[in-house]
This record gives sequence, C-alpha cells and structure tokens, in this order.
Amino acid sequence: MEEMNNSLSDFKTFEAGEIVTGKVVAIEDKSVLVAFGSKDDGVVPINELSSIHIESPNEVVNMDDELTLKIIKIDDEGKAVLSKRAVDSEKAWDELEAKLAAGEVFEATVQDVVKGGLVVDVGVRGFIPASLVETHFVDDFEEYKGQTLTLKVEELDREKNRVILSHRAVVEEETSKQKEEVLDTLEEGQIVEGKVARLTDFGVFVDLGGIDGLVHISQLSHEHVEKASDVVSEGETIKVKILSVDKEKERISLSVKATQAGPWEQVAEKIQPGDVVEGKVKRLVQFGAFVEVLPQVEGLVHISQISTEHIGTPQEKLEEGQVVDVKVLEVNPKDKRISLSIKELEAEKNKKEFKAYEKEDDDQGFSFSDMIGDQLDKFKK
Repeated sequence: MEEMNNSLSDFKTFEAGEIVTGKVVAIEDKSVLVAFGSKDDGVVPINELSSIHIESPNEVVNMDDELTLKIIKIDDEGKAVLSKRAVDSEKAWDELEAKLAAGEVFEATVQDVVKGGLVVDVGVRGFIPASLVETHFVDDFEEYKGQTLTLKVEELDREKNRVILSHRAVVEEETSKQKEEVLDTLEEGQIVEGKVARLTDFGVFVDLGGIDGLVHISQLSHEHVEKASDVVSEGETIKVKILSVDKEKERISLSVKATQAGPWEQVAEKIQPGDVVEGKVKRLVQFGAFVEVLPQVEGLVHISQISTEHIGTPQEKLEEGQVVDVKVLEVNPKDKRISLSIKELEAEKNKKEFKAYEKEDDDQGFSFSDMIGDQLDKFKK
C-alpha cells in the first residue's frame, strides 16, 4: 500500500486551462489518448484536433507524436479533456497578425473546396474567397484540393474567428514585379519574341514575358489586313520590333511588319526594264495611272504612255480595278519608283499585226506598197 501511495504521488494534479505536453499512446475512431503526466491518459476528441473538419484522427496525428495541448476540463472521473486545436489556434492568431502587419507571403495546402471558395488549415480555419483565388475567372475549383498555394492575409477578426486569405494578391504582386523587370530590359528598336495573348478589332496584344505590348493592325503586315486572325492566332509565338516604350504608363508599341522584308527590298530582282508584267490599276490621277505590279508595289503609267492615241484623261482608256499588261521602262528601288508603259505594248502589237498583214500580201503576190503605187497611178490618170 505504501508503494502504491508513493507511485500515485509521482503524478501531478492538473487543472483546466493549463498547457501540457504529452505523447500519443492510442488513436481511436473519434479521439486520441495522450499520456501527459497524469495518473490517467488524457483524451483529445476529434473536433479538438484541428481547426478544420477531419474524418479521422489519423489525418492529423500519428502514434508517439509529441503534442502541446490545452486542458479544456477535468471530468467527474478526474480524466482530462485536452485540445490541440486551442493551442494551435492561439499560436496561429499571433502568427497571422504578424504576417498581416508585415505583408508576408506564406504557403498553405487547400484542405477543402466549399461554396464560394477554398478552405486551408493555418492553425485556424482560413478561407480564400473565389474572387481572391486567381486574377482570372475559375470555373471549377475542385482541382485546387490538395494543392499548396502561396498566400497573404487579407483580413483578420479574432472575435468572429474570421481569417480571409488571398492567393490573387500574391499573383498580382509577382506580376507587377515581373512587369517592372521586363520593362527595364525593353528598348526602342529591339527585336524580341512574344506570345500572342489576345486578338482585337484594332490589333494584337503580345505577351513579352510578364507584360503585354500592342501590335496595331496596321503593323501586322506590309499588305492590308482586314482581321488580325488572318495573320496570327492566339498562343502563337512571333517576332516583333519595339516601336516605343512608355514605362510610366506601361505601354509598349510593337510591329510585326518592321521585322519583315519590305515590299521594295527585292523589287530589282523580281522586275527589270523590258519585262512585261500583269498589274491592277489602283489609282487614276490627272497625269497617269498607278498600277500594282507586286504586292504593295505600284508603278506609274504616265498619261503619255497609256495609249498610242492621244487622250486627255487616263479615264478615257482605264478604270480602277482593271487588270492590264504593262511594260517596265525603269526600276528605281531607292526612290521607290517604277515607270511603266501600255503604249509600247500597243505599238509592238500594231507592228506585229502590220508585219503579219504584209506577209499575207506577199503570199498572195502583191504588197501593200504595190497597192499604194497602183492607187497613185490611177490618181495621175
């Protein structure tokens, strides 16, 4: 009896509210037994293990884990009811308040997807509203369950046990920092690669690695472009030249056209004096007609070179949109000038027809000059 009394005296008497440390000695369906220096093991109910809902104690603790716990009460049998959640919660609130004050970024794993957002365990129940998950719209949040997200504290209220967190704030902060870094590297005249982010009626937004630049529709090609989708598609990687950078307003003007060979650069190789080419009449002016002989390359048919007949205006022989054959008289890529003639082709055609007519006369035994001579003889008589 004396030995038993001595043994019992080794155990300390505890009171509600005390903080103790104990070892997990048994894990049951809805509770955990902990040895913490009392004559009886203390019990931690499943709802006192975590600040969020769990189905089994095994989700939170393992056998022989050392836990810091708070005594909630001593029951009628002298057995202690303990709480891990209470200790974690008090510590978590202090840490969260410090994180909010410092604007600290930290990580937490998504434990559950609920209506309106995501739930994480940060020592207390943390909630990420749907609007604070991403910078873009998310249709289905199920894929976030189990993911570890970077977060910032958005709002705290101890009395209401309210913890609002944001992943979006972290993304926006990182994006802003990335924009500044990219802007510092961009200079007018550079040729860089980017990914087509969005197509609009007035052009294309290109992601340059954290910041978007605009390619106006007039800068997509040397040729006229009706729709941006006729030239590029979303997600496509393209080369662009930086036309201007406004770091203060974060505006970048880009050009695809400036990275491509101009329509006049290889004109001398494609067209040479003496060539006969097909073209379309683009404009009629008082002194002649401009004919497109290559994409975005026009040459001038002077009014004196439009016809073998005398004409007062180009409209007497030509109309806009008409397809004509022209002879190249001169090519000057430096000044972007090409001189053309329709008249010379007509003259050559008339000459060929005249020669063909003379040959036909010779084959029949008389010539055009003989016929003229006969007519003169008759006149003399």
